[in-house]
Amino acid sequence: MHDAILKSMTIGQVAKRAGVGVETIRFYERQGLLNKPKRRQSGYRVFTADVVARIQFIKKAKQLGFSLREIRDLLHLRVDSRATSAQLKERVDAKIVEIDERLSDLKRMREALAQISRACTGKGPGSESPILDALESSVQF
Repeated sequence: MHDAILKSMTIGQVAKRAGVGVETIRFYERQGLLNKPKRRQSGYRVFTADVVARIQFIKKAKQLGFSLREIRDLLHLRVDSRATSAQLKERVDAKIVEIDERLSDLKRMREALAQISRACTGKGPGSESPILDALESSVQF
């Protein structure tokens, strides 16, 4: 027991090691991404190094575009002995499709903005700008 307490960390120490704020850790707990920590007799919560690793996993998954709900699902797959690699692959492939769709939308938006920019001469008052006219129109891009 004494060894476990020595290896335990406060929420502030976990936050510092994981590179997140204390409120982020509390938020992740409320969202079910982190297990509720044990408490010392004093009432202080104690965390172990595995919490830092889990937070780093969450951060990396977020960088790859996964939502917190999707990350929660990934974490459940990780601990579920019945989960298969095919289930994980299915979620990753779905994220790839979603990213491809967003890229397509961004390309379409960029082209629409480029057309508006080309139509603007940059001369005259701003209130008579083709950019504002285009943005106010009901034309879909």
